[in-house]
Amino acid sequence: MAIKLKKLTAEEESAIDKLARSRTAPARAVERAHIILLARRGTRVPAIAKELALTELTVRTWLKRFNTAGLAGLQDRPRSGRPVTYPPEQVSEVIATALTNPQHLNQPFACWTLDRLETYLNAEKKIPIKRSRIDDLLITEGLRWRTQETWFGERVDPEFAQKRGALTRSIPPRLTRVR
Repeated sequence: MAIKLKKLTAEEESAIDKLARSRTAPARAVERAHIILLARRGTRVPAIAKELALTELTVRTWLKRFNTAGLAGLQDRPRSGRPVTYPPEQVSEVIATALTNPQHLNQPFACWTLDRLETYLNAEKKIPIKRSRIDDLLITEGLRWRTQETWFGERVDPEFAQKRGALTRSIPPRLTRVR
């Protein structure tokens, strides 16, 4: 069964031409624009499918969606999936806490670890979150563990040298032979 492409408006024609030539648009959108362009030139579904290395079903799907919804029909529809576990308010609270010096929150340490963040958020903020999820949220936000001093606070304890004591070598020096 042949699918006829609807008559395109000037706006649709312009948008499709621009999208088909785009180098920055998502590849799927460019591919769909190519389907519409080829159909506008009178190319039939099997030929479009062969030229773009797609199935005929895919070509028919996008032509039908374009015919019924216009340019909006070429967009991906929302997909089903698990709902968001943490609302934006909680996510921002996690990030704000990670960016805050722990001593300003009356914590007895100078820098955060994922375990400390998890314990603090669970107990003080009443946000039931695991350390792996905290790590995911921070990475999504562009924060990298152990690379941004600002959200860890100072990593060096000012009294560390005194607490540590004198340095000792864990590996004795290699003995050299004298000839």
